[in-house]
Amino acid sequence: MKHLSRIVPATLAALALPMVSFAATVNNLSDVGSLIINVINNLVVPVLFAVAFIVFLWGAFEAFILGASEGEAKEKGKNLMLWGLIGFFVMVSVWGLVNILVGTITFGNNSGPANGTPKANFNVTGGL
Repeated sequence: MKHLSRIVPATLAALALPMVSFAATVNNLSDVGSLIINVINNLVVPVLFAVAFIVFLWGAFEAFILGASEGEAKEKGKNLMLWGLIGFFVMVSVWGLVNILVGTITFGNNSGPANGTPKANFNVTGGL
């Protein structure tokens, strides 16, 4: 246990080290928001999906291969499969909410539409 208290901070520091190089490119709060959302979308979410998929597969393996003849092992495998599916559902929901947030709050993209403001193709002249 004593060694674990040294390993965890060293591992976290090693994983955070690449963020130091990103710090030079951050100019304002908008860039920080974009960086955080990009890390979540491109790093954290795929890792969590992989973990949920592995839990689901391990549950299927335990339920249908290891526990084919044992009721308790089969039930444990089915519970793992259920938790894997719940994890998928929660992650897809949260990921969707994050993407809605990104689409709604434009971090670092304040240029507007590519061709300017859309205009109607008719003139209003004269009166009734």
